[in-house]
Amino acid sequence: MVLTLADDGRGINIAAVRAKALERGLITEGQDISDQDVIQFIFHAGFSTAAKVTQVSGRGVGMDVVQSEIKQMGGVVSIHSVTGQGTTFTIRLPFTVAVNRALMVRVGEDIYAIPLAQIEGIVRASPYELETYYGPDAPLFEYASVTYRLNYLGEFVHGVKSPNLVGQTMPLPVLLIRGSEQRVAIQVDQLIGSREIVVKAVGAQLATVAGLSGATILGDGSVVIILDVTAMLRAASLVTPRISIGGVEALPTPVEDKRTRQVMVVDDSVTVRKVTSRLLERHGYEVLLAKDGMDAIAKLEDARPDIMLLDIEMPRMDGFEVATLVRHNPHLEDLPIIMITSRTGEKHRERAFQIGVNCYMGKPFQEEQLLETISELLAAATVK
Repeated sequence: MVLTLADDGRGINIAAVRAKALERGLITEGQDISDQDVIQFIFHAGFSTAAKVTQVSGRGVGMDVVQSEIKQMGGVVSIHSVTGQGTTFTIRLPFTVAVNRALMVRVGEDIYAIPLAQIEGIVRASPYELETYYGPDAPLFEYASVTYRLNYLGEFVHGVKSPNLVGQTMPLPVLLIRGSEQRVAIQVDQLIGSREIVVKAVGAQLATVAGLSGATILGDGSVVIILDVTAMLRAASLVTPRISIGGVEALPTPVEDKRTRQVMVVDDSVTVRKVTSRLLERHGYEVLLAKDGMDAIAKLEDARPDIMLLDIEMPRMDGFEVATLVRHNPHLEDLPIIMITSRTGEKHRERAFQIGVNCYMGKPFQEEQLLETISELLAAATVK
């Protein structure tokens, strides 16, 4: 199913997006990157070109949520923008989330499924040509006058950076990936063919594995992992330490304890509460929401969360008052508190640490940084 949403506005301000990406270190000064690739940065969490933060804009919690929800349904979203003419968003979704068409590929001895919606095209390249793309100072892979960054799928699922091309004479398949932040081609060892697959959830144990969107069972009873290639590439670009689970590289799980940890999110913004709770639930946390300080104190009488995410500016009772009451309560005095606020001044930071807040973060927060901080504070609390 293809949904096309278009407007006749001014289009995306590519110069502003490029400047913001440069400011956040997503690109470097003088880096040669096309306008189409620059536009993809609006899907990054916390990315906003707004001059100031308001109740409805500037937090950078919009487009990343859209992309995340579409990817959970097995779809992709692409953008085409023309300055002065408007912007078009094209969303491709499978008809159902239970049955999908996928390309079965082989890497080494293992078989993986890649949804067809993520594949723009398939080409074959000779092993002699492919050798040049895995060497030092390798050029970009080019097809139909379009350049792609070439990777071997085994690098992400087996930790093998380049394939064994010795003795290979037949052309090898290369998948051109659709919808990633930059044009990417993925080489695999063998194409097995496309087929309809029934998507199975993998459960909370594997929910944090980067690039794993589910699994399917073949006719012979074997289980095949379904890969989300764009998510896998994005996770790899974060240069976060990874571990291997069943041959699939995974981000470290945020919770080491076997029981589900509960996080209280206290914020008067409905959008922030919704986005934060979805992020935490995707990573295996139980979430308790409070719409302001008074609501948080009332809920703390009945529940004892493992950690609290606290805003400052709220009606009825602000974050400083909540933190003070928590630190003076003998049953809650050791509760880890992360204060997340748009007030990033040194005066507010000092006051927060004087009260006893464990960590102080500015809005919009970086998802990976928040998850790592929560994991560290929970681990420290467990040791105590």
